[in-house]
Amino acid sequence: MAQTPNFVVEMIGITKRFPGIVANDDIHLRVKKGSIHALLGENGAGKSTLMNILFGLYQPDEGEIRINEKPVAITNPNVAGELGIGMVHQHFMLVHNFTVTENIMLGAEKTKNGIQLDQRKAAEEVRALSQKYGLAVDPDALIEDISVGQQQRVEILKTLYRGADILIFDEPTAVLTPQEIQELLAIMKSLVASGKTIILITHKLKEIMQVCDTVTIIRRGKVVDSLPVAGSNPDELAEKMVGREVSFQVQKKDTVYTETMLEARNVTLADDRGVKALDGLSFELRAGEIFGIAGVDGNGQKELVEVLTGLSKPTGGEVLLKGKPIAGASPRSISEAGVGYIPEDRHKRGLVLDFDIGENMALKDYYAPKFLKSGLLQYGRIYEKARELIRQFDVRTPDERTKARALSGGNQQKIIIAREVDANPDVLIAAQPTRGLDVGAIEFIHRRLVEQRDQGKAVLLISLELEEIMSLSDRIGVIYEGKLVGIVEPSKTDEKELGLMMAGANAKEGAAR
Repeated sequence: MAQTPNFVVEMIGITKRFPGIVANDDIHLRVKKGSIHALLGENGAGKSTLMNILFGLYQPDEGEIRINEKPVAITNPNVAGELGIGMVHQHFMLVHNFTVTENIMLGAEKTKNGIQLDQRKAAEEVRALSQKYGLAVDPDALIEDISVGQQQRVEILKTLYRGADILIFDEPTAVLTPQEIQELLAIMKSLVASGKTIILITHKLKEIMQVCDTVTIIRRGKVVDSLPVAGSNPDELAEKMVGREVSFQVQKKDTVYTETMLEARNVTLADDRGVKALDGLSFELRAGEIFGIAGVDGNGQKELVEVLTGLSKPTGGEVLLKGKPIAGASPRSISEAGVGYIPEDRHKRGLVLDFDIGENMALKDYYAPKFLKSGLLQYGRIYEKARELIRQFDVRTPDERTKARALSGGNQQKIIIAREVDANPDVLIAAQPTRGLDVGAIEFIHRRLVEQRDQGKAVLLISLELEEIMSLSDRIGVIYEGKLVGIVEPSKTDEKELGLMMAGANAKEGAAR
């Protein structure tokens, strides 16, 4: 009788170089059959590169891959598929006006008589797989008509339909509600119970502790440790990941509310077709508080930020800053009136990547007399100020003349925060301020946001991370389809209630307004 292999995946001595960087440096990874194996590391540590090699998107410069203890050459994703490897990508790859079945069979079409597409047979297979693994997906539904959580299940079905036994999940819970996260984790356990093997790329330590058997920690392209999750704890894993002790406790002074700094009154934003991204949205933001806005991505968060910062003009309602209307004003005038803005897309809206650090730190006020004289930029003053902010905000860089694109995501974010906080705004809007960052950078940014609040500033935090919203906010508003369905206090709610509100339920009676 043939012996079952101990490891279904072995990556031995994997090295991958890109110009100027070694992304994977002699990495060894061994994954047991029927396990959930977490891959943990800082932003840019090399996790995704390693999994892209396993899936055939990259080729290693050195090293060997074995599947079921047999050496293989995975030259492209088709070869990976033939070896039983599937990947559920962080950003879904679905055609929105196709049905679930059409998306799943795309690229793996079944035909009858060798000519005609056999969509009925494919739908039957999809339905059977859905029932077997508890995925509860309607094969005939249009992608555009189902939830984000359902769309992710379609991505999982795509890999199962192609016969995958080894599934790679890349940050799978980033856009899910708490209920959808728990459902996904249950699905992962069901997959493993049926003999599948899962490699999970995630930075969420709670999920690792909840479902994973083993965790491999990568730091700066090297494996730091590989250990059983049982017997470990989040503090230990975080310290191994960043190389120092990390505090998960957010220390805040007692809330001292003063005047209302920013107010949205019945704000509506509709596109040319009349579709409303914001639908009568109202709230008040007070000095001395962090007001968190929670919600599933795509429910009006982006449009709200654009209205508040002058990037979009609302089609109805009004926005008041310290009692004065600002709806439709220019971004510069809103900024000069006392609004700071940390954008969710630091590359698109926060930085000019080919400018150096000093130039990026001066983007907000380069035209001020301190930096501009007789029409000429005073680079000596710009770089002097940049050096001061680099020290103050612990930006890890060779010097102030280093281009922004050469820095890690966390250090790029520190440049933006330094620039915005240094302007001493009355209102600071922070949109997804820790997206894609490791726990060390997250800890730093949380501390800076709380400092602003403790200094009497008004902070509007918009985040998809419920833990971040719960730990930082003094009040939480939940947005759904462009409306605030309720405002609650963190001490009087939990993730379950917030998750229900994120799916459209109203806040319970007695919640803080």
